[in-house]
Amino acid sequence: MTSVAIGPTDQLDPRLLEHRRELTGYCYRMLGSAFDAEDAVQETLVRAWRGLSDFEGRSALRSWLYRIATNVCLDQLSGRQRRALPMDLSGSPWQPVEHSLAARRPGTAWVEPVLDRQVLPEDSDPAERAVARESIRLAFVAALQHLPPRQRAVLLLRDVLRWKADEVAQLLDTTTASVNSALQRARATLSGLGGAPEPRPLDADDRDLLDRYLDAFERYDIDAFVRLLHEDATQHMPPFEMWLRGASDIGAWMLGPGAGCRGSRVRAVDANGSPAVAQWRPREGGGFEPWALHILEVADGRVAHISSFLNLDNELFRVLGLTVDPEAR
Repeated sequence: MTSVAIGPTDQLDPRLLEHRRELTGYCYRMLGSAFDAEDAVQETLVRAWRGLSDFEGRSALRSWLYRIATNVCLDQLSGRQRRALPMDLSGSPWQPVEHSLAARRPGTAWVEPVLDRQVLPEDSDPAERAVARESIRLAFVAALQHLPPRQRAVLLLRDVLRWKADEVAQLLDTTTASVNSALQRARATLSGLGGAPEPRPLDADDRDLLDRYLDAFERYDIDAFVRLLHEDATQHMPPFEMWLRGASDIGAWMLGPGAGCRGSRVRAVDANGSPAVAQWRPREGGGFEPWALHILEVADGRVAHISSFLNLDNELFRVLGLTVDPEAR
């Protein structure tokens, strides 16, 4: 992550930087984009730095920062189309053929990934961390984008951050009754989209599955890879609109249009509260290029869904803080 663009870091009050990670998590959930969250937190800290001399402790510093961050996010969301995932846009899966790559949308159309280390608190209670992990899962972040921005803020502040209704009302300059009404509507919308996530630990079996996934991918043993997937597993690959359904079609894709991934280097990371795989693909002429981040949804001991975010503009790995060199740590 980059530093605040207002001069040397030592000009900032250290108290502002203490809240950077949790503000990034909040802005990410609001905006559905690590890129936009980075910008929003930068702007929040800039505004706070400029207004710190007038703040004078009229409220808790953390509450004040969340007020600024909320306003920054609401400004960013004004007039924007909601971000989505490819499976939200098309009811039918695509064929595992090259022509399926013809339909593509700009990065601003898609919900984007984030690494756990960028947004999850390091020293929180294990139960709180489990809730925080679930609240950054891709399906939940995508569902949040269906909510009007102020409802989104209310739900996050109340149900994820556990603020009291009167505290949220003060932050949003509204009434407690309005906050409770907005929360009720937001919960109803999410319920219709599958409901709020339930905290679920990543157990030893999941870790073993991830190790076998990494091994099969790096050896490019597609038979072994397919055996790790549910029969009706799905995969999508933003910025392309296409998505695939069925382990056999995913395998066919990897042996067909995706065959350039043979010989890749892969490494396990934690992203969006889920097991994930960073991939560096062989570069023509030698070496490797940062290629994709694959986020896995695991159910009943197999991979149920793969979200493959391609690094086509070389910005994804930068904003996620992933290395260009697969051997670097």
